[in-house]
Amino acid sequence: MKRLSGFLLFSLLCLALPIFFPDNYYVTVVGLTVFVNITLAVSLNLLMGYAGQISLGHAAFFGLGAYSSAILTIKYGLNPWLAMLAGAIMVLVLSYVLSRPILKLKGHYLAMATLGLGIIVHIFFVQADELTGGPDGISGLPELSIFGFAINSDIRWYFVLCSYMLISVLFSLNLADSRAGRALSAVHGSEIAAQMMGIDTAKVKSHIFVFSALMACIAGSLFAHQQDFVSPESFSFFFSIELVTMVVLGGLGSTFGAIVGAFILSILPELLIVFEDFEVLIFGAILMIIMIFLPEGLFVALKNKVSETLAKSKEAV
Repeated sequence: MKRLSGFLLFSLLCLALPIFFPDNYYVTVVGLTVFVNITLAVSLNLLMGYAGQISLGHAAFFGLGAYSSAILTIKYGLNPWLAMLAGAIMVLVLSYVLSRPILKLKGHYLAMATLGLGIIVHIFFVQADELTGGPDGISGLPELSIFGFAINSDIRWYFVLCSYMLISVLFSLNLADSRAGRALSAVHGSEIAAQMMGIDTAKVKSHIFVFSALMACIAGSLFAHQQDFVSPESFSFFFSIELVTMVVLGGLGSTFGAIVGAFILSILPELLIVFEDFEVLIFGAILMIIMIFLPEGLFVALKNKVSETLAKSKEAV
């Protein structure tokens, strides 16, 4: 119930902001980046936070969704929604085929395997010039439309990306309280114990890997049409590391933690831009301080602190 209340409050806040601040740069333009990053962080948290499986190649699925939409619409003239569906099916099949062998690995071996996947996909984006446009990327994507209503302005894209982000968050919250979510928690705690309870751990990990990849793929397709441009730079290994940082910064295993982490890492560079040459140093120092003093994650630490305070207040009464 608390999660649902928090989700409703968060939804109302996101949907109401552009109504009260229609011409605000941070609400419309920066908000688009924040929503995409939140969606990606929430999807990665399903794999890392819920199932305990690290991934350093999540940006690969984000990029595959973006390039699928760009290539199929521009080079083959496919309808944008059909192109998005085709990209999602391709990523579904690819992620399922890869999930079984990759998720047999554990620890740093799993990290290296997912890192390799991300690097291979990024190299493909750069080297396949005739298909992907190489380092220059692809531009001129057709605009999306919903029931004939063109999505051709920042404010309209705000609501589209916000809606998909909220759907992703709601799915994640519902999953946490479901039977599948409890199975994921068991796998995270101990795979051996989970197997002894009758849980097909390989199946559980494979399914969450596929769901996580699909969410990132669809976000990539929307991102490509919103930006009207795709290039390999947006889907590099460094962006995968940034996504991992978002999840860890907010708090592993917490959907709202992933939201907080994505929001901070999306907004902070914009706020620090006034420091010019010292922007990166200050940004790094802030992250270090947070992780040193709040290793469980910013949101999780604050939530635990509030819970402790309330418990002490009740005892005092």
